[in-house]
Amino acid sequence: MRDSGDVLKFPKDKRPLVDKHSTGGIGDKVSLPLAPLLACLGFRVPMISGRGLGITGGTLDKLDSIPGFQTLLPAEKIIEQVQRVGCVICGQTDRMVPADKKIYALRDASGTVPSIPLIVASILSKKLAESLDALVLDVKFGCAAFMQTKAAARKLAKAMVALGNECGVNTRAILTDMNTPLGRAAGNWLEVKESVACLEPLSGSRRHESAHTFPKSSQRGLTSAATAEGQASDLRSLVLDCAAHLLVQTKKIKITGCRAQQRAGRLPEFGQAPQKNGTKCLPPRAQIWPRSRKSFTKDHTAVTVVELRAVKPGYISKCDARLIGEVIRDLGGGRLTKESVIKL
Repeated sequence: MRDSGDVLKFPKDKRPLVDKHSTGGIGDKVSLPLAPLLACLGFRVPMISGRGLGITGGTLDKLDSIPGFQTLLPAEKIIEQVQRVGCVICGQTDRMVPADKKIYALRDASGTVPSIPLIVASILSKKLAESLDALVLDVKFGCAAFMQTKAAARKLAKAMVALGNECGVNTRAILTDMNTPLGRAAGNWLEVKESVACLEPLSGSRRHESAHTFPKSSQRGLTSAATAEGQASDLRSLVLDCAAHLLVQTKKIKITGCRAQQRAGRLPEFGQAPQKNGTKCLPPRAQIWPRSRKSFTKDHTAVTVVELRAVKPGYISKCDARLIGEVIRDLGGGRLTKESVIKL
């Protein structure tokens, strides 16, 4: 499947080629802050992403909410930008893995969409076409994930890790909970705004705390507190977790665990990521940084906003990610079919 179309060919470079893939969920915006952070850490990141279907949001849909952002680039432009900037987030070209589209149509007609071998082939064929050195897989489980149970997610993760390594790409997987949304925002523009906030460096004691207390990814749904700057600790933790794995996988750092996470989040690298995200990683016509930085002070871009107030005192004991995803989809932020048009 990989060889059915174009494979990205990068010039020799001391910077490893890496990427992250997520099986998708509500509020899953990790790719947006992770790509520029990895570029700051000395990686090249040719992140070929997709669009959402159903309640699952797509990275390209989030980026389309940025005025002027171009998500469709030719192969030569992808390579040029990765070499110049260090990262790119865009959709696959028409000539990349054409076999996947045809096989997916057959899966849909034959009722084999949930087939794990076919899921693995579909995901990895596109990632292998990026000519990666290392790949980290974020496999979700829970009510708003494709894999409802942790056991099913683990089975899928093991299959992808095995095939990825057999194909010569250092591959790891992490399992994360998708019973509750990731971060504090769900919806295309709101997630872009939260991603920019995630890249802002912490200060003082909060930076020290963030560098030494990382909630486990598998317990993310239980950790919803935010930092003093309004950053969701579960989002920041998962971003650093992915970066730490890739640092170890590529042997850029000979340590594991929290120390690798500290390295990923340490200034000045983390503080440089917003500038790399806004002034270099985006096409010139994208008005995100610094020209439209004022737009990130807005709480919303919707014409109508309704505040839901609690009818009595209490606390939130559960936040159902699937219900939130369904509301976003029904409001136009997601797709019922592939032909549906997103309301940005």
